[in-house]
Amino acid sequence: MALDIIILGVLRAGPVHGYELKRRVQRPTLGALSNNSIYPALRRFESDGFVTKTVEEQDGKPSRKVYAITDAGRSHFMELISVLPPDLATSDEEFFVRLGFFEEVAPAGRAAILAARAAVIDRQLAQVLVLRSEVMAAATTRWRQDAMDELIARLERERTWIGDLATRAGAVLTEGDTP
Repeated sequence: MALDIIILGVLRAGPVHGYELKRRVQRPTLGALSNNSIYPALRRFESDGFVTKTVEEQDGKPSRKVYAITDAGRSHFMELISVLPPDLATSDEEFFVRLGFFEEVAPAGRAAILAARAAVIDRQLAQVLVLRSEVMAAATTRWRQDAMDELIARLERERTWIGDLATRAGAVLTEGDTP
């Protein structure tokens, strides 16, 4: 879903041809975007009425397809950025893409997205703490303990950060919050 959000987000700035769209797409994971992911999404969007495609002829060059977002595509984009389903809340990319558009998300949507991510972090942290206690009891290597300590620290930092975001967004999250 993150790719859908990113593509529609770029198209909101105006019509663009496929290669330029691929160049403009910036993913929070910094992963490369391939033609095998962008063009099937564009075909699906066209089929769903979220984008239109026109063909521009070029002198001495192959024609190029130019894509533009429709009103239905803009509505779909707003729906996508306003919700973070629980099954996607574990994905950093899904969370960060929505966070990048928070100015456009209604306060209730922001609160729900943050609550979904907080719930994931809380579950992961609880699981890692149990594993860490088992690791300590088993007298395993220091490297395993260091790895678990770092994971715990990262999860605690993210949970604190999400709490700070919730405060800025006017939401109140408590440990174990679920959307």
